[in-house]
Amino acid sequence: MKLERRRDNQQWILDYLTKTTGRVVSFSQDARTLPAEVKSYKMIPRVVEKHARHTETIARAAEKAGHFQTAAELYWNACEYYREAQHAIYEDDNPEKIYLHGKLLECFERMSNYADHPIERVEIPFEKNFIQGVFHMLPGRPKAATVLHLPGMDQTKESRLDPLHHPYVMRGLNCLQIDGPGQGTSNIRKIRLTADNYRRAAKASMDWLCARGEVDAERLVVTGYSFGSHWAMELAAIDDRVKAIATAAATYGPKRALFEQASPRSKQVGMYMADIHDEDEFDAFADQLVIDEFAPNVACPSLFCAGEYDDVGPIEEVLDVYRLVPPPKELWVIENGFHNPIGTSNFGGTGFFGVLADWLNDALAGKKPADLDRLVLIPVRGGAGPYSEPVPGIFLPERAGRTNTGLTQAQLGPAGVRRG
Repeated sequence: MKLERRRDNQQWILDYLTKTTGRVVSFSQDARTLPAEVKSYKMIPRVVEKHARHTETIARAAEKAGHFQTAAELYWNACEYYREAQHAIYEDDNPEKIYLHGKLLECFERMSNYADHPIERVEIPFEKNFIQGVFHMLPGRPKAATVLHLPGMDQTKESRLDPLHHPYVMRGLNCLQIDGPGQGTSNIRKIRLTADNYRRAAKASMDWLCARGEVDAERLVVTGYSFGSHWAMELAAIDDRVKAIATAAATYGPKRALFEQASPRSKQVGMYMADIHDEDEFDAFADQLVIDEFAPNVACPSLFCAGEYDDVGPIEEVLDVYRLVPPPKELWVIENGFHNPIGTSNFGGTGFFGVLADWLNDALAGKKPADLDRLVLIPVRGGAGPYSEPVPGIFLPERAGRTNTGLTQAQLGPAGVRRG
């Protein structure tokens, strides 16, 4: 009896970790993302749906009472529950997934009615189909600089960026968030992820933005989170309309750690996104997901943000890609950080995306000199966060203030090091 993936035989471990940590990925992080009632992975959709339905019911009652701000906040909370519930199912035409995803769209739409800035669900033409996005605009819809945001493989266009306190809109930037191939609505429409079609979808999104009256086409920037950091880098390398990029939860290097060493759920979802059911075929596909050939062609200011101990984006691989990108560039290494910088003490507990927006606004204002090559170790505490002074390196012994990295005389001994 053959399993679809070799790592499917680790399902019992995933079940145990789901129960004990309340997480299905990034187990090094402390915060639970699942209710305590979830005791195994298969419980996620129906148990989380109960929380979503409860929250939505309160939202509807608040709406009926005319308490629209409260209703909006509750609808947003319900969105997050429905998103988590539907994402646990990686199977085409599954009626539970279809229902849960539909509820995600419904609650997001109801929330949008009460936001303090215009939010529009949009359809972007893409290769005989349409990519769905949500477009956040500044109040009054003035022509403004705009961000294209590319989510990660465990996210959708509705997630991560709080629509009621949108960090980009609050800093004067429109924002288009998309479900690229293999994500969210694209999964429902069976728009599969290939090795090269996400960057084409992102480019089509840039075309769409340039046709909108609210968008200053000369001031387009891109953010990418998790796997979105990979796709953002590809887009910046092929589209000179991108004036700056800022990416986080780094997934720049080879995808070995993501699919072979991190949670087995990552490979399960990855194969679903690509609609590949033969593991050897998927491994060959994943081997193509590298950006070494794109990195040298990035010609705009670039910000990289990486956790020091990210389990899916090892810092050594991040540095390899960073060295390939020409200046102006900056790398923030988050001390003791993993795959999620949001809310960490390194950034003073902020939502994090605001500091990305600040960096992008500075780049658009010409504040990133052409020779910028800045490495910042952002301490857990005691420093100035992303405003800290640059460091010469992040590894020992440079980190301890030593520049001599060779063997000492005591280590060499009388005969030195002999090989063979």
